[in-house]
Amino acid sequence: MAGTDRDEAGSTADPVIEVRDASVRYGQVRALTAATLSVGPGRICALVGMNGSGKSTLMKVMLGLVRTHPGRVLINGAPPSSARRRGLIAYVPQREDVDWSFPTTVREVVMTGRYAHLGPTRRARTRDHRIVDEALGRVDLTELAGRQIGRLSGGQRKRAFVARAIAQQAEVLLLDEPFAGVDDLSQRTVSRLLRSLADDGATIVIATHDLPALPSLADEAALLAGTVVMHDSVHQVIRPENLARAFGLGE
Repeated sequence: MAGTDRDEAGSTADPVIEVRDASVRYGQVRALTAATLSVGPGRICALVGMNGSGKSTLMKVMLGLVRTHPGRVLINGAPPSSARRRGLIAYVPQREDVDWSFPTTVREVVMTGRYAHLGPTRRARTRDHRIVDEALGRVDLTELAGRQIGRLSGGQRKRAFVARAIAQQAEVLLLDEPFAGVDDLSQRTVSRLLRSLADDGATIVIATHDLPALPSLADEAALLAGTVVMHDSVHQVIRPENLARAFGLGE
């Protein structure tokens, strides 16, 4: 995709992700207020903001893991719960809730991405194994496929769970801080892979603090401060006067 295309936020196509006026409370804490965001096919949208700005909550809204009161959320025109059942959404959280000592291999972790496709017997077929092999290859973990997952480095673990998302063959990928605590090789590998997936038509949303990396990766960005205060091209969103609105750097 040409760089000039990435300077235009949004898409003329119907949005794949559509969030309208989403508000979320955790007890007495209002985490999100009237947030609106739409992302089209083949786009990478970065969510930018301080810790506690609502980035992770907005992702959970897209996943249907938290309810909005009021608000509307659609994934390819359907509720998130329906999209999840059909395997249309893949999610890579900032931290995996995993027992790293459990005797499971990298390949077995990636194979869990095929769960929605295995049918009632839950037995992997030749096609499933081929897709897992391809996913491992795309994140450069083929040689480590038989290694116990806990023996990987932090960056390798992140790549393994990105491979699981790829094996799922989802149309929408949501990644919460995919570059936090990873090595340079893993960051380059994941960035290159996400760009390739988007060019193939996937819709990708990334929550990140890595602002310098955004111009070469994302097509657009949404600035959050308890709501979506701005949604535009990356170059517009990361202008100092706009970041100041969300990061409290000035009036």
